[in-house]
Amino acid sequence: MFPYALPSRFQFTLNQDTLPVHARVARSAAMLAWARGLIGREIVTEHGPLPAERLKWETALRLYGSEPAARRLIQRMLDDVSD
Repeated sequence: MFPYALPSRFQFTLNQDTLPVHARVARSAAMLAWARGLIGREIVTEHGPLPAERLKWETALRLYGSEPAARRLIQRMLDDVSD
């Protein structure tokens, strides 16, 4: 549909494939940290300031809540967090 976008996507994949494993892992970790930060800021915008522990688990719930087992585990952790 957008052929002009394909070369950059392919170039990104090619660049990723040429990186050493430790660099790929570091890049993935950085992207996950970025996503968590973004989600955390959205939660704070919606609910106001939260204790760090609650924000951590609310963020995890947004990231992994579609998986029933993960949702149950995260909900248990949220139940134990003091406000």
